[in-house]
Amino acid sequence: METVTLWRPTGPNELALVEESGWRAWPPRLPDQPIFYPVLNEDYATRIARDWNVKASGAGYVTRFEVEKSFLDSYDVHQAGGQTILEYWIPAEDLQDLNAHIVGRIEVVAEFR
Repeated sequence: METVTLWRPTGPNELALVEESGWRAWPPRLPDQPIFYPVLNEDYATRIARDWNVKASGAGYVTRFEVEKSFLDSYDVHQAGGQTILEYWIPAEDLQDLNAHIVGRIEVVAEFR
């Protein structure tokens, strides 16, 4: 099975919910968050975790996880800024399906305070 490595910058509240899932799933989106945005490179995730999440909540984390490529093939990659600022836009109603296609565990690869 072919997988795609994705990264997700996150704050402490979302990370606590991921931990509660056994490091296997992302929590449901809040009502004002219609899209889940995993990113395609660690550098972009690091910049968000370090520069945004720390300011917003005192800590930022970079997570890494694998998703079945066959699942992601139905979604487009979006360029959200510069050439390396790439992300998937997964509708909130599809997040449970994304979680079902995560291979292995969600890992924390960096922490900023």
